[in-house]
This record gives sequence, C-alpha cells and structure tokens, in this order.
Amino acid sequence: MTTIHVELPDEQAAALKEKLSEQGISLEGWFKKLADAETPMRTGRSAQEAVARILELQKHVKPDPEGWTVKDYINYGRP
Repeated sequence: MTTIHVELPDEQAAALKEKLSEQGISLEGWFKKLADAETPMRTGRSAQEAVARILELQKHVKPDPEGWTVKDYINYGRP
C-alpha cells in the first residue's frame, strides 16, 4: 500500500472535511473511493466483477417508451 501526501490550503481542506462529514465520509475514505472509481481494474477487481456490476445496473434501466433500440437511435435520420 502506498501513502500519498496531499497539500491543500487550510480553508479548502476544512471545507472539504465539513462537506464529507455531513455525508458521513472521512477524507481518507473519500480519496480511496475516488481512486477506486478512477482505476477499477487496477485495484484487483476482476472482469467478472465488472460484468456482474454492469448486469446489476442494467436491471434498473427502463425500456424505451417508444420501443426503440440503441441501433434505432443511431440510425435515425440516416439515409
């Protein structure tokens, strides 16, 4: 594990800590979450976990009210 030192102006750090504490998140936890979001495959997550996450998200996607597919939208208006 690597430790990183980040220097912020006191006012900015205090404002960030206050905002995060309102959300129940520590500054360290927020940076870890940010790092995980930016580099998901490099943190040891497998492709299978990524696929499982995508499939889980797709469960919450509502079908198009017009019944169009993605391909329909791409081809709409094309000659």
